[in-house]
Amino acid sequence: MNLNFSIIIPVYNRPQEIDELLESLTKQDFSDAFEVLIIEDGSENSSKEIVNKYNNQLDLKYYFKENSGAGASRNFGMEKASGSYFIILDSDVIVPTQYLSEVKKALEINYTDAFGGPDAAHKSFTSLQKAINYSMTSVLTTGGIRGKKKGVGKFQPRSFNLGMSKKAFKKTKGFSKMKNGEDIDLTFRLWENEFETQLIEKAFVYHKRRSTIQQFFKQTFGFGTARPLLNKKYPETAKLTYWFPSIFIIGFDLSIIAAIFGYNQLLYFYGFYFLLIFVDSLFQNKNLYVSFLSMITSLTQFLGYGLGFLESQFYPKKDN
Repeated sequence: MNLNFSIIIPVYNRPQEIDELLESLTKQDFSDAFEVLIIEDGSENSSKEIVNKYNNQLDLKYYFKENSGAGASRNFGMEKASGSYFIILDSDVIVPTQYLSEVKKALEINYTDAFGGPDAAHKSFTSLQKAINYSMTSVLTTGGIRGKKKGVGKFQPRSFNLGMSKKAFKKTKGFSKMKNGEDIDLTFRLWENEFETQLIEKAFVYHKRRSTIQQFFKQTFGFGTARPLLNKKYPETAKLTYWFPSIFIIGFDLSIIAAIFGYNQLLYFYGFYFLLIFVDSLFQNKNLYVSFLSMITSLTQFLGYGLGFLESQFYPKKDN
C-alpha cells in the first residue's frame, strides 16, 4: 500500500510549542518521505522564524491565514496538502520517534480511512501537566473511555492526534464550524459515509494540554458545551453516560450540604473516590505532588465538563 503522509499542524500564538514539535519530527525513525504543513491561524506571535529553522531538515510548507479557528485551519491545510493520507496534530504535542512507523505499520495491517491515537505525559512536563494528563486518560475518570480499545462503542478519534485519508476528507469536507466537539462531529460524519475508524494504540503523542487550572477548566467547559449540541445533531449517538460529570458535580454539592446537617455518608463516598484517584496517580506517576494535583485536576475536569454540559443542555447557544 502506497501511503504518502502529510502532517497538518494549525498554530495560534505558540511558536515555542511548534519548535518542540518540529524537532521531534526530525527524529522520526521513518524512511519514507513526508511533508509538514504549518497553518498559522492569524497569530500575533508568529512562528515563521521557528519554522524556518527546520527548512533543511523537513519538507516544510508554511501558510499564514486570517484567524478562523483550528477546524478551518486544518481544512485549509488538507486542501493544500499533496499526500494521500493526512495526519492532524495539535501544536502542543511532542511526537515519539516511532510514531510514523507505527501508523504506517497499523494501516498496512488493517487499513481504515481514519484513525486516532492516545496521548501520554512526557517526563519533561510540569507536575500540573502530568496531573491533567492523568485526569484526561485515567480509567477512574471520564477520560478512561478515550484511547482504549475497550471504551464505550466505536472509537472516536480526537483532533490532537488524528489521521484521515484524502478520500475521506473530500467526501466529508473535513471539520465543521463547531468551536468545540468538531472532531467528534467529523467522526460521526465519517461513519455516516461508511468510513471506518480505528485506534492505533502505539501511535501515541506526548500532549501538553493546558498549563494552568483556569485554562484546563475553560477547556473542559468547552468540551461539555459541545456534547448536547452533538446529541441534538446526532440523536442516535446520545448516551446517558454523558450526564455523568453533571450528576457527579450535583452529587458533590449535595454531599457538602448534607454534611452541614450531620449526614456525612455521601461525603465519605466522594472522599473515598478521591483517595482512589490519589493512590492510582501515585502508582502511575510515582510522585506525591502529582498525585495530590491529580485530585484537583480530576475535580476540575468534572466541574468544567459538567457545568458546560448543563449550560448547553438547558441554555443552548447556536453552534454549527
